[in-house]
Amino acid sequence: MADFVVKPLGFPWVTADPFLFCVHHNDHYPRGDARLAPVASLAGREIGADFSGKDGWSMYHGDVVPGFPAHPHRGFETVTIARRGYIDHSDSLGATARFGKGDVQWLTAGKGIVHCEMFPLLERDQDNPVELFQIWLNLPRKAKMATPHFTMLWGDTIPRRTITDAAGRTSELVLVAGDPASPPPPPASWASDPTSGVAIWTVAMSPGATVTLPAGPAGARRSLYFFAGSGVTVDGTAVPAKRGMFWDGAPAVTITNGDAPAELLMLQGRPIGEPVVQYGPFVMNSREEIQQAFTDYQRTQFGGWPWPAPDPVHAVDAGRFATRPDGNSERRG
Repeated sequence: MADFVVKPLGFPWVTADPFLFCVHHNDHYPRGDARLAPVASLAGREIGADFSGKDGWSMYHGDVVPGFPAHPHRGFETVTIARRGYIDHSDSLGATARFGKGDVQWLTAGKGIVHCEMFPLLERDQDNPVELFQIWLNLPRKAKMATPHFTMLWGDTIPRRTITDAAGRTSELVLVAGDPASPPPPPASWASDPTSGVAIWTVAMSPGATVTLPAGPAGARRSLYFFAGSGVTVDGTAVPAKRGMFWDGAPAVTITNGDAPAELLMLQGRPIGEPVVQYGPFVMNSREEIQQAFTDYQRTQFGGWPWPAPDPVHAVDAGRFATRPDGNSERRG
């Protein structure tokens, strides 16, 4: 057992190297219209920058469909875990997708990419809840200018492990990364380095359940975010909901749940240990590299935007699919 620090969950959540950013979007959108937009008044929202949570949801940077129209990144990766609802993705590589139902998109920005993430409201006769995590994973200096890479990890390829405790209560682990059965991360990712110790897991616990998360490798750091439930006990310490727990190492952790279903997210990895300079959507190792990123984006637009609008969405009946930069497509229904 090792000591840990407990901090309230804000927006975004506190992270530790090699992670840069983590946010939990949980929006209770109303019915959608023919444009896949909310059937609701947008009055009182700052359209284009609506993070208000008014009526339980936000438009973010969308002005018709909620979401994040075309924007650039350089120097890191985004890992987007779609738990409920759907995300329509398009990017400057020519890749496009609709994903949801536990699917994960892992995007290596590398030397530069532009992408959009829109939340189409497909249901016209019922609400459209959208829940996702977006996690930013840093790239080491040697990979910051890697070729951008689009990866889809479909929900049915991500291992799930059910653990039953001595009292017969269950916990389910979803092992996005860091388990031998997890799908491989992109080739330039820090997670692809066998020494990185990167793991991304979610944990869902039934009331009263106990589960022990195994120790990670030496030198790794572990963060555990308790985002849904009434209370848990972690290594004998009571922790209320909406808290993050942070270890300098990655010890085995025993969690005992309270009297309501509980959910947690675990991020783990060895620190990259290099200077981090961030300005908006760019994360590099020096101010000069950040300035160069802005210059390169202004000059090249990171390859340009091949789509007719900055916020494209797919047809209501498109289903889950991905079209990769080479034009190959797959459909998941």
